[in-house]
Amino acid sequence: MTELGNRLKEARLEKDMSLDDLQAVTKIQKRYLEGIEEGNYSMMPGPFYVRAFIKQYAEAVDLEPEELFEQYQADVPTAFKDDLPEKLSRVQTRRNISGGNSKFFDILPKILVAAFIIGALAVIWYFYSQTAGKDTNEQIENNSDGASYEEAENLSREPVEEPVVDEEEDEQNGKDEDVDSTEEEVAQEQEITVVESQGRRTTYELKNADNFELKLVSTGETWVSIKNGAGQSVFQGMLTTGGTDSHTEDLSNEEEVVIRVGSAPNTEIYINDEKLEYAATPESQTVQDITIRYTKTSE
Repeated sequence: MTELGNRLKEARLEKDMSLDDLQAVTKIQKRYLEGIEEGNYSMMPGPFYVRAFIKQYAEAVDLEPEELFEQYQADVPTAFKDDLPEKLSRVQTRRNISGGNSKFFDILPKILVAAFIIGALAVIWYFYSQTAGKDTNEQIENNSDGASYEEAENLSREPVEEPVVDEEEDEQNGKDEDVDSTEEEVAQEQEITVVESQGRRTTYELKNADNFELKLVSTGETWVSIKNGAGQSVFQGMLTTGGTDSHTEDLSNEEEVVIRVGSAPNTEIYINDEKLEYAATPESQTVQDITIRYTKTSE
């Protein structure tokens, strides 16, 4: 075994590669790889392949071929030291020479088929557009002639009737419009007024409302309770964003309601979707007792 062969074999073993593995990578027959490790170059297919096989072996085990040739030039017989083209490697030759051509020839049939289909569609579209254009023009001309003749004939035969105006109906419509406008003028928006405000206690009066729907909305975290005029509890609990953030009650049957708000800055109150403005600022009075007296709309 030569020093060059021993060096190559050590590199192969360091990479934990068998000769079979090396054969799969380099595509060099196993017996030639064994010959390189043993320094037996006479079994090679020809002098030309000695340096090529050694170069591929070295590249497969991550060694620099030119450095090996320089360091172990004595281990390569003089008859086999002819310089080889730099790209003689079998792997490089296949990649550089046949790779591009094979890819081109693979997609060439697809390109030809696509070009043929596009050309055929273009021809079909051209003839269709020509035929459709002629048919459309003829149809428009025919329709125009027919329409003109029928319209002229109908105008000459049918007399024009004047619309009959019913004075009584017009008068009745005018009365209905007057009634509607009067009803609209009579209808008034609900009124929410402050009757009394002292400290944290405020009393409001709700008028001109057909119903009384109360909605409490939390913008943070708050505790609220609702009681009717008789002191009976309607609702109490925590409202918090991310959980139960609002509560709605229909209190149309109640004449008076008392609301206790645990955190006024974090609580919004709506009456029939109209936001209630606090008489006492929430920042100064965090806890507030709000009484709402509901006067139903007289029918």
